[in-house]
Amino acid sequence: MIGVRAVQKVSSTRAFAKVAPHVIPALDRAVHRLTRGKVLLSAQLLPGVILTATGARSGRPRRTPLACMPEEGGGSWILVGSNFGRTGHPAWTANLLAHPDAEISWKGTDIPVTAALLAGEERAAVWKTLLTFWPPYAAYQERVEREIRLFRITPRPSA
Repeated sequence: MIGVRAVQKVSSTRAFAKVAPHVIPALDRAVHRLTRGKVLLSAQLLPGVILTATGARSGRPRRTPLACMPEEGGGSWILVGSNFGRTGHPAWTANLLAHPDAEISWKGTDIPVTAALLAGEERAAVWKTLLTFWPPYAAYQERVEREIRLFRITPRPSA
């Protein structure tokens, strides 16, 4: 656990917020591609998915490696628009708001999903659980004036 605590402490810093967005996603995409979807480096600490969502403005598929919190029962995941505690919302959140039907790669399996933005009491309950799951989210929220977006993603029914 000492390693996890050290990573949590480092990931809460402003320096991490400046460097990580440029390094971690690129490494995750490369390793994910090389391992044919079986490995995400960042998932060694936190569970992760590769989200493929339709670009809000471009209409093109956008692939983004993201940490996630699987929910109990294994039927849904929470995606956190923390943007490493930077001021703006990450682009993938605007993509999901515009086009909630997306796809995730979860442990090497591609799953069609639908995303729902959480609000009110539902968001508050999930936020509380997230802070237990990964405490640095509290530091991210303290640094920004915006409310960090939370999405619940659930598998789409088969046609």
